[in-house]
Amino acid sequence: MQSEKNLTSRLDYGLTFIIFLLFLASTIAIYSAQTSGQYESNFVIRQIIFYAIGVAIIFGVITFDSDQLKKLSWYAYGFGCFLLVFLIIAPESIARPINGAKSWFQVPLMGSFQPSEVMKVFLIVALANVISSHHLKTPIKTARTDFWLMAKLGLVTVLPLALIMQQPDLGTSLVLLAILVGMIFISGITWRILVPIFSVGISLAGTIMYFVLWHPEILEKYLGVQQYQFGRIYSWIDPYNYQDTEGYHLTQSLLAIGSGQTDGKGVGTSEVYLPESQTDFIFSIIGEEYGFIGSSIVISLFFLLIYQITKIGMETNNNFYTYICVGVISMITFHVFQNVGMTIGVLPITGIPLPFISYGGSSLMGNMLAMGIIFSIRYHYKKYMFATDV
Repeated sequence: MQSEKNLTSRLDYGLTFIIFLLFLASTIAIYSAQTSGQYESNFVIRQIIFYAIGVAIIFGVITFDSDQLKKLSWYAYGFGCFLLVFLIIAPESIARPINGAKSWFQVPLMGSFQPSEVMKVFLIVALANVISSHHLKTPIKTARTDFWLMAKLGLVTVLPLALIMQQPDLGTSLVLLAILVGMIFISGITWRILVPIFSVGISLAGTIMYFVLWHPEILEKYLGVQQYQFGRIYSWIDPYNYQDTEGYHLTQSLLAIGSGQTDGKGVGTSEVYLPESQTDFIFSIIGEEYGFIGSSIVISLFFLLIYQITKIGMETNNNFYTYICVGVISMITFHVFQNVGMTIGVLPITGIPLPFISYGGSSLMGNMLAMGIIFSIRYHYKKYMFATDV
């Protein structure tokens, strides 16, 4: 009885309510998507089951304190890398390639499981452990210690990044990079190191884009890039010239969102056909059926979610917890901006789902695992309100 009272008194009800609203938005949007999709499966029921499993994950994780999370971080990281390695060598009977990517295990009853979704959360906790442990061991900061910290963060990230690129899965790889960048910014590394490094990175990206647009033959000759691989970029820049091939999803998404106008067409009245609309293009369904108002409400929920996580990260004086919050914020923010951006043509299509909204057990399990850790932070940080733990 006492433990139940303790749990209810420390549970973050603001975060709970936001997740509940995201659950409602998800089931409503998926219901709308499945009425006009190419499948006859009841995705709403399955999404509700996935959410129920996610809630169980939250309650399973919530009691872990910072010391336990630190001890488990490397075991979880190693387990995640093991799953990614096993995915590469696994026979197609249990890891069947889908759309050219070998990213899923076929699991009885569940359907499929994508290990990279939980690897993102394992990476966040591992990086948070690296940063907090580094600062404990090196209280005096120098350029050398900052370079060493950046090297450690890069080494921890490069292994799962390389394994996920092997699948290949560009979208999830970009999420790992977004997590790394966000945690580097909060790690305390001096700007004298960060500015030159990120300037070189931005310049390199700009150079590659230049060659993609104006001299693709150079990339083909020296890097072995195939012509068809440029299609996603070209179809993003000029989708209507590729609307029968690579630009089909984007042109249909733009048509769906634009036709929704201010208040949408209403529940279950989608007129624009979008393949797999219950997953990566769920925001297009929201835009068509619920218009600008409905889309704004969904985006506002994500702002509230990020605000709530930011508040939790600022209230705890445990730096390890703060780093985890930054990693989760980086992950969710990148997902939302990339998914919404690709459906309205602002960003290229990468196949990244909309967190908590898109249909999918693996994505939802990964996000709920992250929320379980955030709930754990909120559950435990009152113990450290007047402490000096780092």
